[in-house]
Amino acid sequence: QVQLVESGGGLVQAGGSLRLSCVVSGRTFSSYLGWFRQAPGKEREFVARINWRGDVKYYADSVKGRFTISRDNAKNTVYLQMNSLKPEDTAVYSCAARSGGPGYDYWGQGTQVTVSS
Repeated sequence: QVQLVESGGGLVQAGGSLRLSCVVSGRTFSSYLGWFRQAPGKEREFVARINWRGDVKYYADSVKGRFTISRDNAKNTVYLQMNSLKPEDTAVYSCAARSGGPGYDYWGQGTQVTVSS
């Protein structure tokens, strides 16, 4: 059974940092792993994704230069380092995994990130 479990969320002041982790169990994903977020009353939006080797990364314009995605395949873990956080970054952050196609087939439950002004 595939499971994705996020951790590292919390409450932080604007300008602060958090590091999210997502541990994947049940199988190894040799394709992209990604992070998404959903704020209250808004649709889920893409944040970042990373390929198997970790040398291809994509970011949403809203987080570019502030967030960094990385992965440790030996630990089956993907990370999201979030710096210079803003109140508008407040959301539930979820990780997701692709099986090989363009869509994401597996999702974690999410971790809450709250940025106070």
